[in-house]
Amino acid sequence: MHKSTFFKYIYNVKKIQLLLLIILFCATACKNEDAAYSDPRGNDYSGAQSCVQCHNDISHSAMVTAHFKATAPATSKNVLGDFTHPKNIFDYGNGSHMAMEKRGDSLFQVWYKDGKKRVEHSFDIVFGGQNAQTSVFWNNFNTFELPVSYYQAAARWGTSPGFSNTEPNFDRKVIKDCFACHSSNVRNVDPGLGSSEQKAFANDVEDVIRKDKIIYGIDCERCHGPAKKHVNFHLKFPEVKVAREITSFKGMNRQQKLDACSICHAGSDGMKMKSRFDFRPGDELADFYRPMSPEVDVHGNQHGMLTQSKCFTKSPAMNCTTCHDAHSNAASDPASYSAICSGCHTGVKHSEKTKASVSSRQLASNCVDCHMPNQQSRAISFHTSYASPLYNYQLRTHKIAVYPGTNDPR
Repeated sequence: MHKSTFFKYIYNVKKIQLLLLIILFCATACKNEDAAYSDPRGNDYSGAQSCVQCHNDISHSAMVTAHFKATAPATSKNVLGDFTHPKNIFDYGNGSHMAMEKRGDSLFQVWYKDGKKRVEHSFDIVFGGQNAQTSVFWNNFNTFELPVSYYQAAARWGTSPGFSNTEPNFDRKVIKDCFACHSSNVRNVDPGLGSSEQKAFANDVEDVIRKDKIIYGIDCERCHGPAKKHVNFHLKFPEVKVAREITSFKGMNRQQKLDACSICHAGSDGMKMKSRFDFRPGDELADFYRPMSPEVDVHGNQHGMLTQSKCFTKSPAMNCTTCHDAHSNAASDPASYSAICSGCHTGVKHSEKTKASVSSRQLASNCVDCHMPNQQSRAISFHTSYASPLYNYQLRTHKIAVYPGTNDPR
């Protein structure tokens, strides 16, 4: 063999070997990355990131919703409110105040009394953010609510629900059940078991919350159930376009669809039969939670409000998804809801008094401000200082009805 030909041969062999090594490395890296993921809920979960592979648009839309952000790490990006003086001060009176302070990347609530720092705790986890936001701090494997929250409507700091406006309290524990409708997991179960095995053999009885077990916000599998079999099947058979190995919401009856939302949107003052974390689409709400109070509040009990509506009782099919897409935030434009209303309410005749006070354009494009107005919550109220009045937290009612005195849209 000629010398130049020999070297060319050696060069090509080395090139092929290098290419094979790169391919092997990539394949191994991908495989290891998938194998390395261990969902704290159990080995039949695949994690929200696995959904992006086939449901890219829906996944990215869901990731910016209030559901997905129901809890989050308390970073500067996630915490609402003004940390600049004097807007960062909550005044308790008598020489006492709380200061919301930023130090580098960390945020704190610091209580001062007579000019001296008495207590400080960091913002560690935030709850909510669309209408208001409260935060908790870590202490001995548990979380405790910070005494001051932020309210969007007031654009100010105010007392956290139920807290005093004259002295702070750092002792209110936020138990696991409080996370049940704001996160996808805080339980300490064996990730090597499937969720059905855990229900039977691995009850979560520890009164601790471990940071490595938290899955923040409401993710895909919190509503759709464990998805590992579903993901594996469709990655293996991408040509199959009908969802397999997962519960399809399209195939659920009306009550099942309602229960899937009501597990978190039917209040929290009832009898809890099982952990809400165990709920799967298709399960019955009554097996997990039974409302006890006849009073229905606009905060957290949209199901109770909706089921009192004639629109609901007279419709055989109306459910939460009639008006809402769980993968997107609720629309802010009233006209989008009016288009849904007009699907049933054609040729509506308003009274002469209503037509005299409301324009025809508003009557056609804004049903909700009259028939689903903002109402005060009996569960949440707050002060913005020791001297402020008690403000009521307002949310839109889901009881669709005729409300006297609300025929003048804001």
